[in-house]
Amino acid sequence: MHLDVIGDRTLVPVHGGRTRPYVNLDCAASTPPSVRVAAAVEEFLPWYSSIHRGAGAKSRYSSERYEQARDTMLRFVGADPATHAVLFPRNTTEAMNLLAFRLDLDRDDVVVTTVAEHHSNLLPWRRHAQVRYVDVADDGTFTVEQVVAVLDQQPAPRVLAITGASNVTGWLPPIAAIASAARARGVLVVVDAAQLAPHRPISMTEMGIDVLALSGHKMHAPYGAGALVGPQAVFRTGEPMLVGGGAVTSVGLDEVLWAAGPDRDEAGSPNVIGVVALDAAVRELSQRGWAGTLRHERQLLDELDRQLAGVPGLVRYGPLGGADRLPVAAFNLEGVPHALVASRLSHEFGIGVRSGCFCAHPYLERLLGLDEEQTQQYRDQVRQGQHRLLPGAVRASTGPGTPLEHLAELGHALRHIAATPERARGYDLTDSGEYLPADDTHALLSA
Repeated sequence: MHLDVIGDRTLVPVHGGRTRPYVNLDCAASTPPSVRVAAAVEEFLPWYSSIHRGAGAKSRYSSERYEQARDTMLRFVGADPATHAVLFPRNTTEAMNLLAFRLDLDRDDVVVTTVAEHHSNLLPWRRHAQVRYVDVADDGTFTVEQVVAVLDQQPAPRVLAITGASNVTGWLPPIAAIASAARARGVLVVVDAAQLAPHRPISMTEMGIDVLALSGHKMHAPYGAGALVGPQAVFRTGEPMLVGGGAVTSVGLDEVLWAAGPDRDEAGSPNVIGVVALDAAVRELSQRGWAGTLRHERQLLDELDRQLAGVPGLVRYGPLGGADRLPVAAFNLEGVPHALVASRLSHEFGIGVRSGCFCAHPYLERLLGLDEEQTQQYRDQVRQGQHRLLPGAVRASTGPGTPLEHLAELGHALRHIAATPERARGYDLTDSGEYLPADDTHALLSA
């Protein structure tokens, strides 16, 4: 049974002035709010107040709910309450930037990461340390042995930053085995769990994960809060990334005494509503039970594979067969630009997918088989402000709230697109690289 979400089957305008129920297959980007999460927020709103140090009843209640959410998150990810702390940044991107800053790295330090990463787990590390990469095979995977080989290069790394699940192919690396090898070498293990957390149970203690980051907007709680869970010692001393109210205990004109963690790293008025929503989301996932969620995931994956296998000229990227995967697929239709496929799915069938490189450009370059000359060519185009024909793929992604019939509708739509290439003449390519119907006159905001 899939999770109940708000906006399921909302009527959206399609080509010809008609409407169709929306088919949301863009969950790897953001998920719609669950009914229970929205209800929890609605219930909390009359009690909303700024937290910490407020004497009023609403402030005290809001503070208790906020701190309670830290305990909920610790249990959800299987962290040790005696040694780990929970911070509430906006999302995984902010979490990784905060962590990279707080680890007090210098340019002689080495961080090992992989070519399969989202930019959130690539770019923050480059600002603070040397980065060494684990490359991927043609199918976008790597082995434990390949990671170990990079960990054993000198100088020895301080950090291994790795994805728990690919946002492009849905592939799940063998995190426990990789973490074991890293920790045996004294390397801090950091996992980007943005895609993993909504789909799989996590135990940081059992899996050997030192630090973990996730985003509420990928867990049916799109209210602007994420979580960073890591050793208390990392956040106990040193300057925070953001400074201001709430992060201090005393301020003079020429000195400051920082607050104890985790307050030290949560400057400003925290997003209490977002944290209440995130708390409700992880409680719902836990209370539903992982057995049912995993059973639904397997059904989604099997149906996704079956539908895509029946589309003529469709090329899949990433591992298939028995590989441990989420119900996520990246693909192209031979002879049809990826942006045109996505546009036709939207404008003719009301199906929402994503096209492009999914904030994982190096990974897509490998999956698409681009050589150095081709890569340099498209980057030169970008430098010149040309975005009309950039490489990429189409991504269809599901979540706990996705019904099976959505995948049947995707398969039907793709087979129709593959069989009607002449319809491409009805679309104009814009300077931004987007395809729009030539006679499209409807405006979504007035629909």
